[in-house]
Amino acid sequence: MAHPFYLTTAIHYPNGRPHIGHAYETIAADVLARFHRQAGREVRFQTGTDEHGLKMAQKARDLGVTPRELADEMSGHFRDLFDVLNISHDRFIRTSEDAHHRASQAIWKAMEANGDLYLDRYEGWYSIRDEAYYDESELSEGEGGEKLSPQGTPVEWTVEESWFFRLSAYQDNLLALYRDNPEFIRPESRRNEVMRFVEGGLRDLSISRTSFDWGVKVPGAEDHVMYVWVDALTNYLTGLGYPDETADMTKFWPADLHLIGKDITRFHTVYWPAFLMSAGIAVPKQVFAHGFLLNKGQKESKSLGNVTDPAELAERYGVDTLRYFLLREFSFGQDGSYSHEAIVNRANSELANSFGNLAQRTLSLIFKNCEGELPPLENLAEEDEVLLAEIDRAVRKELPSAFTQLAFAQGLEAWMNAVFACNAYIDSAAPWSLKKTDPDRMRTVLATLYIAIARLAVAVLPVMPDAMGKLLGTMGVGEDRQTPDACAADWYPVLAASDFRLEKPHGLFPRLELPELEGEGA
Repeated sequence: MAHPFYLTTAIHYPNGRPHIGHAYETIAADVLARFHRQAGREVRFQTGTDEHGLKMAQKARDLGVTPRELADEMSGHFRDLFDVLNISHDRFIRTSEDAHHRASQAIWKAMEANGDLYLDRYEGWYSIRDEAYYDESELSEGEGGEKLSPQGTPVEWTVEESWFFRLSAYQDNLLALYRDNPEFIRPESRRNEVMRFVEGGLRDLSISRTSFDWGVKVPGAEDHVMYVWVDALTNYLTGLGYPDETADMTKFWPADLHLIGKDITRFHTVYWPAFLMSAGIAVPKQVFAHGFLLNKGQKESKSLGNVTDPAELAERYGVDTLRYFLLREFSFGQDGSYSHEAIVNRANSELANSFGNLAQRTLSLIFKNCEGELPPLENLAEEDEVLLAEIDRAVRKELPSAFTQLAFAQGLEAWMNAVFACNAYIDSAAPWSLKKTDPDRMRTVLATLYIAIARLAVAVLPVMPDAMGKLLGTMGVGEDRQTPDACAADWYPVLAASDFRLEKPHGLFPRLELPELEGEGA
């Protein structure tokens, strides 16, 4: 029995509508969740919204609404986007839920009982936009002489009474964690950054605020609200029923993977494991920090006018096309730059011209030349065996191995090479010219291609669930056959011998045109 798999995204900060970065991370997580489900694992996939903090309180005040009203509206936009993008999450969590307040207060009490919390006075630099504290040594100077965080955001000097967490006491424990579990932080570049930071010495962390009240109340000190990152990180436990000893906590914790953006690596790989160690809770198995998605090489910003609505991209190009592009175009873990031109070129060359055309040609030939009856797989020639072996290697070895390591682009490269092999095979065999000269050979070629296309479709079902699901349905490949192993078994002779008849096929991926973008940022 395969081990259960618990996967989370970072919970998204809803002080504005979702952008392409939110879509990128959540699509990647969804593909991974579907991939592991397809492999037979029981998957728990959680995402949601991080709704507390000063930034939310200030945004709500500027809009003349309450923080709760702002959170309700914006969280709804994230839910709607994830529905559009076909995200198969098992739990969408909101940190404003009562259950989450209870969980956050429980982990606070556990840290307090361990002697790791104390009351003192905080004086230092704070970035409202990052919801993060920074040491003077980490700051830079802006063009106007203002101080900026490592993320380039403004910081302000803050003085207030605060509860502190004894982060300094966990320096050795954290370094031991990184040393003994080299896969805990990925990719390697992020691991090296974090280790250098921790080796430089850790200061105790201010973990409460009194200057606003939109957050989780500190137990026994109701005039304090928890630092938003104590509250936000706890969501990964809340979703499993913590602090109760639920079946989900027993089954799924520690989390197998926290999938996050690189700008919040420190919170997930320094603060979070330290909080868990203090509370006597196992640390997650891995944190993977992916890169930024850039718009023609630039970070998106409202001032540049290049902010992209992912729902509009999905509507313009198709949800599955967008999902495929985002994982095919960039090496996951590194920054990537996208554009409308890149989407159109990738979709047309690989989905429309290569795989879509392959499927359309093959199914149309069977519909026309075999009257929709699936031809028998008989008298295989060497080139047939070679092609099927190449398909097997791609869909059962290369792609799964790459996806397991979150190397999505590498896995899809292996898949596309198998598609190219099929196209070379059909061009060489030319089944359209065999009907009169060698009809038995034509039928064998078409049967070989039918099997290859079905197996290729199954392999990328986690990436393009709608398009591939429809194709497999058209081809008579039921859900019980929609795994790489099941589709490698002797399903084809059974289907060919049944009363299944192929109906007239329709194009899978229409060719895209570059849209008129006058006045648009991308």
